[in-house]
Amino acid sequence: QVQVVESGGGVVQAGGSLRLSCAASGDIYTNYHMGWFRQAPGKERVFVAAVTWSGDKTDYVDAVKGRFTISRGNVQNTVNLQMASLRPEDTAVYYCAAVNPGSVGDNWWALQTKYAFWGQGTQVTVSS
Repeated sequence: QVQVVESGGGVVQAGGSLRLSCAASGDIYTNYHMGWFRQAPGKERVFVAAVTWSGDKTDYVDAVKGRFTISRGNVQNTVNLQMASLRPEDTAVYYCAAVNPGSVGDNWWALQTKYAFWGQGTQVTVSS
């Protein structure tokens, strides 16, 4: 079974930066597309960013474009989310998730139902 583990959350002041990392382990035969979602207090979980298994394509929600960068790590099925110019409204639990490219078509990026494996989440708090 694939396990997804996030790291790197914490507390940062508005305008600061934070880097989240994620690793999906347990399946060396599949290169997964990977994405980040977040859930703010009292709100639903929403899409933040995603990257293809090869790293050649990325997608972002409008609210983070120009501030967040998603990238593949050097190790198989790892991904990073570099967050800059953080705002209090970025405060949320950030979840990493993995999707098998062989089980989805082209329309998978922001669709939570397409992601088969999820991490437990890491808290990001941006103070004003």
